[in-house]
Amino acid sequence: MSLKLLKFKPGIVKDITEFASSKNGPFFTDGNLVRFVNGYPKKIGGWEKEVYYGLDAAGTPDTETPVKVQGSPKAIVSWRPNTDGEDRIAIGTHSHIYILKGSVIYDITPLRKTTSNLSNPLATTDESTTITCTDNSHGARVGDFVVIESATAVGGVSADSLNRKTGFEITAVTTNTFTITSPTEATSSATGGGTTIDFKYLVGISGSLGSQSSTPALGWGAGTWGQSTWGTARTVGSSSVSLDGSNWDLNLWGEDLIASVRNGGIYYWDLSSGESGRSVLISSLSGASDVPSLIRVSTISFPDRHFVVGGSVPLAGGDMDAMLVRFSDQENFVNFTPESTNTAGDQRLEVGTKIVSMTPTKNETFIQTDEAVYGMTFVGPPFTFSFRLLAVNCGAVAINGSANVDGDVYWIGKNNFFIYNGSVAELPCSVQYYVFDRMQQDFIDKTYASHNKKFNEISWFYVSTDNTSGSNNPEPDSYVTFNYSDGSWTIGSLDRNVWHDSIGFRKFPFAFDSSGELYNHEIGTSDDGASMSAYIETSDLEMSESGDQLFMVDKVIPDTIMSENTNLYVELKTRKYPQGTETTKGPFTINKNTGKVSTRARGRQIAVKLYSSGTEDDWQLGDFRINARLDGLR
Repeated sequence: MSLKLLKFKPGIVKDITEFASSKNGPFFTDGNLVRFVNGYPKKIGGWEKEVYYGLDAAGTPDTETPVKVQGSPKAIVSWRPNTDGEDRIAIGTHSHIYILKGSVIYDITPLRKTTSNLSNPLATTDESTTITCTDNSHGARVGDFVVIESATAVGGVSADSLNRKTGFEITAVTTNTFTITSPTEATSSATGGGTTIDFKYLVGISGSLGSQSSTPALGWGAGTWGQSTWGTARTVGSSSVSLDGSNWDLNLWGEDLIASVRNGGIYYWDLSSGESGRSVLISSLSGASDVPSLIRVSTISFPDRHFVVGGSVPLAGGDMDAMLVRFSDQENFVNFTPESTNTAGDQRLEVGTKIVSMTPTKNETFIQTDEAVYGMTFVGPPFTFSFRLLAVNCGAVAINGSANVDGDVYWIGKNNFFIYNGSVAELPCSVQYYVFDRMQQDFIDKTYASHNKKFNEISWFYVSTDNTSGSNNPEPDSYVTFNYSDGSWTIGSLDRNVWHDSIGFRKFPFAFDSSGELYNHEIGTSDDGASMSAYIETSDLEMSESGDQLFMVDKVIPDTIMSENTNLYVELKTRKYPQGTETTKGPFTINKNTGKVSTRARGRQIAVKLYSSGTEDDWQLGDFRINARLDGLR
């Protein structure tokens, strides 16, 4: 008889065989909803849904019916203004911008167009929820949103149902009409709605907000030369060009918000206007000068405070230059006109085809193209900024795929991960091939980088090949996490689009899922009251150094920290050969008072899987031991 210590190095390894993982580690080879604390696996904290409410037709908070944001969440920022000391969260989705204040959410999406004082433009059909709206040359497209104001009841559809602050998604269009879907069926066919109706069209697809996902371009130049035949329509799979989906950069300018749309405009929300005030183009503000009409990304440089845009229409006008950096006058985000008396200017970068992301750090603005990274450092007049090429072949793929940790930038590239901490280096990743092989490349730009400072973790939420529920618009369903204190990696499944770390006035990290639900994380032990399926699995361990002997494992001696109501389950997986048939014994139950577990598992190699699936489970593993005896050579 011999007690064997099961001691593994922290982290999950997927890019070598399980047998090789044992010989080179040993390591863990799989897991879900588990992190490493002091080198040992621990189930992650749970999460709870945060309920919030919208406004009724009169503009009063409706605290009876919880709501969700409309559209797929893309960006998030949080702050506490000194003016009133009340917390705000700004959320950008592919179709809207919101401000969450307390438990009430406000739509601040900018308007593209307003048509006022329309006379009886609404038409209903008996027993149908479809309403046809007439507005000559409205310019809207399917997927845009419209808010109706000052409507009266028509065809049995109430005024409250029509004058919704949330607005309506447009479902079909002609040149002079469009259709929406009423929350209630009409009781008759009728035309009406009043003689002073207003249609307020939100910035949407027709206003350069873009679509939920990147889409393949199918026009001239979308494929390689000579592909297919002249005049033949191209298929989606044949395109080598991608059109960006909608996304946001949300920047804080003091107590106010500057929001820019990828390949769209720049908008400003003034706190003093109140939550009922919508964001407006900064080009419409007093003193605005040469504000770029179209940009790709934006940020605010620190500590010098210039508003910086990456990818922009040049000062002289024309088409967008995706590699052009433009910056405003210092402390004046609306003035982009370079003069001898100010610090506005521009600089074109050379390496790459487009600027993907910009991240302010302690001493410089970190700029990522699709091929390289640059450092932008404030030097003062007359040049304002210096630009340094930091590295090539390390480009970014996602506008929100970078995380800043105390001046160090971590980001996801085309097929690997990188860090900038004064110099650029590739992050050694033990699950690299596994992650990128199952990542849907068409949606890699949806990858969102998050920071959980309490546990020294950077996580990337991404769209995996397992996600088929979203049809043409799948959203992130999986994550990969890097622990920068011990260099370990973990993996798992979790539906989260955007994430914000804990901040002074919010004790816990918070995140939105793809449906628009808000969750506070690292709270409790459950998935908002439902069970969490957390597990960790080891590599195959050989019982003897030579590997030619069979062993019988008849006892497992656990070493855990567990809560009172935790049940932890153990499975032993044995093989005679690295590529042989796997035999599973168990599950065996372990609780806080379990001293040993009796088993009968026979093989040359043994792996251990530990998991929980309850709502109150909280556990951390230590050094398990197994009791093994020789069981023959064959």
